[in-house]
Amino acid sequence: MSFSILSPGLLTTVQDLGRVGYQKQGIIVSGAMDATALRLANLLVGNPENTAGLELTLLGPKIRFETDQLIALAGADLSPAVDGEPVRMWRPVLVRAGAVLSFGAPRAGSRAYLAIAGGLALPPVLGSRSTYLRAGLGGLQGRALRKGDAVPCAKPNARAAKLMRVLATNADALGRRWAEAAWAPDPALLPRHESSLEIRATTGPEYHLFSAESQGHLWEQEYSLSTESDRMGYRLLGPQLVLENPQELLSSAVTFGTVQVPAGGLPIVLMADHQTTGGYPRIAQIITADLARLAQLPLGGKIRFREVTLAEAQQLYLQHEQQVRALREGIHLKLQHP
Repeated sequence: MSFSILSPGLLTTVQDLGRVGYQKQGIIVSGAMDATALRLANLLVGNPENTAGLELTLLGPKIRFETDQLIALAGADLSPAVDGEPVRMWRPVLVRAGAVLSFGAPRAGSRAYLAIAGGLALPPVLGSRSTYLRAGLGGLQGRALRKGDAVPCAKPNARAAKLMRVLATNADALGRRWAEAAWAPDPALLPRHESSLEIRATTGPEYHLFSAESQGHLWEQEYSLSTESDRMGYRLLGPQLVLENPQELLSSAVTFGTVQVPAGGLPIVLMADHQTTGGYPRIAQIITADLARLAQLPLGGKIRFREVTLAEAQQLYLQHEQQVRALREGIHLKLQHP
């Protein structure tokens, strides 16, 4: 079972939820930029949430399926189509052998996720199939997908196979090589992708070292996402942030969502491919519940930070996970009775 890459798109990589447990050896976590979207895409095809799928950035690839597959798309709306016909996201879709998945102009968000029932049959590296491009680690030969690649897929589980049989009947009746499920999660429970965000954050360990004016800028002024941003870090444009008394710091641990301020004074938000330590002062830490929204912000998009306490951040994380759990339970019920 496999699919072939007819054209790779702007940046298409294999990602799961990351390579956890090796930061002390200097190996980054990596993984999906929008972990929530990947988790939901996997749930829609009956996979464990950590199953590796494809992360598609802005301009999606063109993919030909060599065998029948059950797929789901989540995250950014990149105008997906199968055999040239628009296909809806956030639901299971059967694609038969020979069908071609393609993408058009981005409508909302920056990163879409393609999950395949059964997952990708690629060897894990240090417990993860995530691609870390700078180190050439994981995924397919440690690199982004290229034209001509054949990506092997694992066998779908019994629930997915049952849904595939139902959808195959529908596809035959419609006389085409694909069919989508009639059901999808309640749109009210799905994330929205906007070009202007309020992002919640706690103060960072070196927040007190910044001038009062810079502290005010962080919470009161607007920043925009620079075109120099990538999976490692989002560079922000806006008012400069400066230390009250310039000084050198020892390198310290950083994580997804840490807001560092280099000497130039323009903040950098560390993203999925962030390094394990950094020597720049950490002015803030974006809360986990807002990382997926930030990952979908388009280049040039606007950000305003809002300060929350650690207790509020923990409560918002729990609310986010409760929402995912509600979706998980609803999807499981649908897959049991397709």
